[in-house]
Amino acid sequence: MPLLDATPALFVLADGTSYRGWSFGATGTVIGEVVFNTGMTGYQEVLTDPSYCGQIVVFTYPELGNTGVNQEDEESQQPQVRGAIARNICIRPSNWRSTQSLPDYLKQHQIPGIYGIDTRGITRKIRNFGAMNGGISTEIMDEAELLERVLAAPSMSGLNLVREVTTQKVYEWSEPTDSVWEFNPDATANPGETLTVVALDFGIKRNILRRLASYNCRVIVVPADTPAEEILKYNPDGIFLSNGPGDPAAVTEGIETTKALLSAQKPMFGICMGHQILGHALGAETFKLKFGHRGLNQPAGLQRRVEITSQNHSFAIDPDSLPKQVVEISHLNLNDRTVAGVRHKNLPVFSVQYHPEASPGPHDADYLFEEFVQAMRSARQSQAAEVK
Repeated sequence: MPLLDATPALFVLADGTSYRGWSFGATGTVIGEVVFNTGMTGYQEVLTDPSYCGQIVVFTYPELGNTGVNQEDEESQQPQVRGAIARNICIRPSNWRSTQSLPDYLKQHQIPGIYGIDTRGITRKIRNFGAMNGGISTEIMDEAELLERVLAAPSMSGLNLVREVTTQKVYEWSEPTDSVWEFNPDATANPGETLTVVALDFGIKRNILRRLASYNCRVIVVPADTPAEEILKYNPDGIFLSNGPGDPAAVTEGIETTKALLSAQKPMFGICMGHQILGHALGAETFKLKFGHRGLNQPAGLQRRVEITSQNHSFAIDPDSLPKQVVEISHLNLNDRTVAGVRHKNLPVFSVQYHPEASPGPHDADYLFEEFVQAMRSARQSQAAEVK
């Protein structure tokens, strides 16, 4: 972007560190928790992932915007981040799918960004001292004044941000993964009879819905505060607990609903926030990670199998709090040994801390959707046998 045409911008962290750069996207002032994402691609999916609600994202890849944006790659109706930070910005994208430049897209949706600053230095600081609040502004150019605004903002711990991103009404999703991008055609070629899945929307990504639809699931998406009795009225074959933003311990209505649904003994699958909500419903506790896991190459596994996974989360389940008589750890994050997956020992209930839909990211963990579908088929067959 030509600097002669750029608007100056200021970025301040809660520890008082400040950076002066240039604005891209919208002008104005935003405050949020500053986190970093190490992915080399997929910036549009990151920007529109509801799990990033309330956060300012530092992209460690040095240039953003080369491929522009398009409607097909959005994970929700609009960008969900508070702001974006990049080393360099491309204003003339080159990609056959592009319909708009990244700066114009963020400007349209009133999302400020700053570029031309030391993103490597910011990332090192967050790794060393932990995620912290920060602010971007094109209006407040005094470091002390912007720092005062940053220090007045609430911490991510204790925040229930699910209310900001959950659907306001029930809807059905039927669109599968586009055949051009289908990476597991053998598994989806003979899907069998349609299965009904009720998905609790804590901030669900569209590509999760597409993967469920690709396995011939009729997906009914309901608001996060929907009571268990309302969910069970749909007579679902399975329950899905989605990803989402904020502190899982603060999503008390989701935890209580999940507790009630466990008593129905239906197959249940949770991803990210859904994994943490399930942990709480089973009696475990969660804690905030120093700087979280956000990227496309996080190794997860247990014993001999390793999956390279896409992750985006600030919190994790405390392994010592898990009721080991009923729950086992199925996956660990192999970088720091935090819990990356759990499985109920007696019920068809499991969850993972990462994103098996992998948009963006590798497809190592897509088999988890197959496992969920197989659990629902087995449960349906058992019910049919009991009726006979």
